[in-house]
Amino acid sequence: MRAEAAVESREADGNAGTEGNAGTEGGTEGNHGTKRNHGAEGNPGPGRDSGPGRSRRFPRFTRSTARPEGGGRAAPGDAPAPVRQWPLLSVLGGTAVGLILVAFGVSRVGTLLIGLSLLAGAVLRWALPSVGMLAVRSRFTDMVTYGVLGFLISLLALMSLPDPWLEIPWLEKIIRFAVR
Repeated sequence: MRAEAAVESREADGNAGTEGNAGTEGGTEGNHGTKRNHGAEGNPGPGRDSGPGRSRRFPRFTRSTARPEGGGRAAPGDAPAPVRQWPLLSVLGGTAVGLILVAFGVSRVGTLLIGLSLLAGAVLRWALPSVGMLAVRSRFTDMVTYGVLGFLISLLALMSLPDPWLEIPWLEKIIRFAVR
């Protein structure tokens, strides 16, 4: 019953008898030239991954993706869309205000605001169980990405010339040695 449903769904999608970039009806595999024991409907023969429509190869086209950890709604489903995505909107709002400040000539404060917004995104990703579309990859990857970018942009804002708010003497020695 399941095998028939799988074949019918593949026929409806327009790729009957093949899965991903599996081979042709003769049993040859796509690019590698190896043979495989195909069953009656183009399915692999007996083995670990045997079953209707199963292939050990990754599909050529991904039809769906897994939701990242914390990728659920940050507010109940009956709330309006902006309320459900408040973590992302707060980070984007802080970044937008920072970009507007940079455009109006207050570059140090604007750049610092952009960096602090990304650091706030890292903290939100760590603290909240569900952050909506602020979740892009795994929790660890998002936290590291937001945190490192936010830290570096904030450091850039604090060290920008003229009259830097933060001076790191050993960094100046490294740059002079490298630029010689």
